[in-house]
Amino acid sequence: MKIIGVTACPSGVAHTYMAAEAIRKACKERNIEVKVETQGSIGCDNYLTEEDVKTADGIILTKDIDIQEAERFKGKPVIKAFAGDVIKKAPQIVEKLVQYLEQNK
Repeated sequence: MKIIGVTACPSGVAHTYMAAEAIRKACKERNIEVKVETQGSIGCDNYLTEEDVKTADGIILTKDIDIQEAERFKGKPVIKAFAGDVIKKAPQIVEKLVQYLEQNK
């Protein structure tokens, strides 16, 4: 299973990167392949390629502000959450996405 994500927040500083790390950690604890793009104050880092999106089973996006190029995820299962919630509840958010993916194979 492969989960990708994009994190961003209004200031583009701490929460963007903390949310990305929380997603990575929650996925790695479940042995799920993961890649997270950050759209922060220093710009876009760890950009999700067309191949990343194509091979992803599901996507986690923060919804504090609009994600740039969100249209590239059209047709994929997406969970949207506030960055603060992702930081605090990443394992539960990943679990929710995994359950959805397993039920909709």
